[in-house]
Amino acid sequence: MGASGPFPLRALRGSLAADLQGFGMAYFTASDGARIAYEDQGTGMAVLCLAGLTRTMGDFAYALPALAGVRVIRMDYRGRGASDWTGAASYSVPHEAKDALELLDHLGVRRAAVLGTSRGGLIGLVLAVMAKDRLLGLCLNDVGPEIHRPGLERIFDYVGRNPATKTHEALAERLPRTMPGFANVPESRWLQEARLHYVQTEDGLRITYDPALRAAFLAAFDGPAVDLWPLYDALAGLPVALIRGANSDLLSEACADEMRRRRPDLIFAEVPDRAHIPFLDEPESVAVIHAFLEACHGVA
Repeated sequence: MGASGPFPLRALRGSLAADLQGFGMAYFTASDGARIAYEDQGTGMAVLCLAGLTRTMGDFAYALPALAGVRVIRMDYRGRGASDWTGAASYSVPHEAKDALELLDHLGVRRAAVLGTSRGGLIGLVLAVMAKDRLLGLCLNDVGPEIHRPGLERIFDYVGRNPATKTHEALAERLPRTMPGFANVPESRWLQEARLHYVQTEDGLRITYDPALRAAFLAAFDGPAVDLWPLYDALAGLPVALIRGANSDLLSEACADEMRRRRPDLIFAEVPDRAHIPFLDEPESVAVIHAFLEACHGVA
């Protein structure tokens, strides 16, 4: 247990990621012995930030200003970032939900609001049935109970593979052409994205996660689709928010409409010029986050 991968990701995450995060990393040991990296910043109501499938805690670098005034808890899932690589069989949403609960236990946090981006939102839905009493609410970033097939197939294409480009700068130049649905994004943001999510090595850019995640992800969607609507309905009585990229290929308009129909109180905004996933510093995203936090304060 505890293989950390072929190179020291913690040291190689990049100076920009360190600058954006601005505080120290720590570790806790999960019940199966895996060493899980996390960061814990601020005071007040706890907000557990759960990243996308292949992402690290850097996923929320741009959201930190919107989260001022609360306790922000972020983690690298097992097999990602600075956490241990534990093998494809352990890279599942239920296992990652268990790790998230164990992190809250480690920190002595009884209840937390959850901000979940993509896969992180699915983990939040699982927590709604696994440990609803630990939740103050759930804010979903471009994900819902139905996964739109075009977005899924796009992820199939790249998950577990290193980019062909050799430098952060070259990747930043390419990203606008390979990220359909995004517009009016400053060039500087694409460079930030490249540095946050890929590691520069002598041999070129490398992904910041275990390549075995590809096998785990493909296996999870091999077979009939699982009905996740009961998980969404299990959030009854808790604040729920949804941020959707207007051009998203993973969260369809039809799914978002049904989520709003089932929850007329859903805090919702659609972010123009964004696909999967919004960066969370857009005005629409910030407004939803603030409204969600206010609603969760009423539960705490």
